[in-house]
Parts: sequence; C-alpha cells; structure tokens
Amino acid sequence: MSLDFEKILRFAVKQNASDIHFSSGMQPIVRLVGELKRIEAPVIKKEELRNFIFPYFRPEQKSEFERNEEVDLSIALKGVSRFRVNVFKHANGISASFRVIPEKIRTIDELMLPPVLKEIVKHRKGLILVTGPTGSGKSTTLAAMIDEINRLRKDHIITLEDPIEYVHQPKLSLIHQREVGVHTPSFAQGLRAALREDPDVILVGEMRDLETITNALRAAETGHLVFSTLHTNSAAETVDRVINVFPAEQQQQIRVILSAALVAVISQRLVKQAHRSDRIALLEILIATPAIRNLIREGKTHQIESAIQMGGEFGMRTFQKSLDELRQRNLVPPDMIKVDYAS
Repeated sequence: MSLDFEKILRFAVKQNASDIHFSSGMQPIVRLVGELKRIEAPVIKKEELRNFIFPYFRPEQKSEFERNEEVDLSIALKGVSRFRVNVFKHANGISASFRVIPEKIRTIDELMLPPVLKEIVKHRKGLILVTGPTGSGKSTTLAAMIDEINRLRKDHIITLEDPIEYVHQPKLSLIHQREVGVHTPSFAQGLRAALREDPDVILVGEMRDLETITNALRAAETGHLVFSTLHTNSAAETVDRVINVFPAEQQQQIRVILSAALVAVISQRLVKQAHRSDRIALLEILIATPAIRNLIREGKTHQIESAIQMGGEFGMRTFQKSLDELRQRNLVPPDMIKVDYAS
C-alpha cells in the first residue's frame, strides 16, 4: 500500500502541526505543540518518497542534492499550505522535513506579541535583529513586523530569503522577495545589490557570515531599516556574536558601528499555551537606548541583562517578565512559573 503524502500533509496542517517528517524506513511523524507524534500509516519506502519529492526540485536543486546530499526548498500545495523543506540522505535512505508556513501572515496583535514591536518598526533606519534557536518562531515574528510596515507605509521592501517562506502581497508598500540560489547567489551579494535598488527596508533571512554582517551594518548605517536573524539565545549573546565574527583588531570599530546602528534585539522562544493546542512566544527585548549603546561601545555586554531588567519604561523586558505577563493573562499553564533557560 503506497502512502498518500499530500493527505498526511493536509491532515497535519489541520491538526496545527509545526513540522512533518517523512523518512524512508519509518512511519510519518509530526510535531504537535513541540512534541513528536507518530502517525499510524505504512512505513515509507525510499523510492516512493523520492517519487513524491523529486518533482518539486528545480534542475539546479537536483544537482545540489546529488552533490551535497541535502537541499533546501519551498513547496506550496494549493489549498493546504506552504512549506519550507529540507531533504537529506541518511543511513536508511532519504528524509524530508517539512516546516509549515501558514499562507496567512498573522499580525503582531494576532500573535499576541508586545505592542512595543509596533514602535520598533516605526524606525526608518537601523538594525533590528530577531534571534533564537531553530523553531522558535523567528520567521513568523519577522513576517508580522514586515506586514506592519507593508500595511502602514509607502516603502520599498526587499527580502532576501533561503528559501522564501511567508509570501507578502503588496499593500501600501512595494515589496520584492528574492530567494538565495534562485534570484541571487548569496545573502551577501543580494544585499550588495539591494543597496542599488532604492530600498527603504531590507530583510536578510540570516546573517551567516562576515561579509553578510558587514553589508547589513553598512546598509543600516546608510539610512536603511534592516531586519535579520541570528541563532542566539539572548540579547547580550547576540551583541557578542556580531562583534566576535570580526578579527580582533576590528572589534572596537565594530562596537562603535553596532552601537550606533542597532535599534533592537528581540530574542524569543516558544512555550505551550494554556487553552489551545498551540504555542506562544516568550520575548526578551533589548532597545538601543543611549545607556545600552554606551555598554556596547565600551564592551560591557555582561551588563546588558541588568540594563534590560531596569529598562521597562523603554519597552524592554526579560524572558521572565514576558512569562509573568502571559501567566497573568492565563495564556500559559499555571504551573509554568519560571523560564527554563536550558530549553
């Protein structure tokens, strides 16, 4: 009996799954509210998984898969959802991991994110970083912030993504979405080109390397609003990560540049909701006040956490304060009283 992959994807989306795993030699597995659940279905055969997934590959992706034994792509199934997909080889054959990308972009209010995010996106220039581990909802938060600009401002927005996830329809803004490997060779090159394309807002899917970080800082310095992500767990760690990418002899100069360019760092993680089969974001928010800029410039990042605790009047918050507010609104289980920093 062959497996109906599209039927399982449709079922998983209806169940509000965040991820679906098809792996040869195993039954399908979905992630529901952060936990893996096995679906009662036939074991997946290597050839039937190849027959399902390979038609979605572009010619260059087929070559990349055979060369690197893994590849990223995005897939849209009409009437179901969009998916960010990674296909890779393993000991028993191949596997395809699907991340669900809802077709509807939820607003800041619908995601129950702090109102200060609406103030952050009012800036016309500077660097805004959304950070957290894989699967912490960074792309969803970024999409909501870009949508806020798209709805309220007549800006030119350029996104550089790998692959394109949320699809934005132009509202008040002009918006161009470019996929690395399809429309531009790399984040760094796409970012260099973007500066010649009259942008107001640039979204860089991930600051992966020295050249991309350098170009992002340059764009933020020269009057553009730049959004990007990093796989860091806190605001202080994010500042250190950006600076430490550079050679030691350049780091003081980068502290000065970053202190002037930074608007905010939003670090996040997801926790279970109390009354829905869903998760909600805990946010640590750093706002680049004069005091924060001074700490960055002087290399005193170890004091940033204390500054966040004292910066509530500016919209700053710790993970713990975020959790306490969600508990007061009965949005998380009552026994969730402390942030688990090991998770």
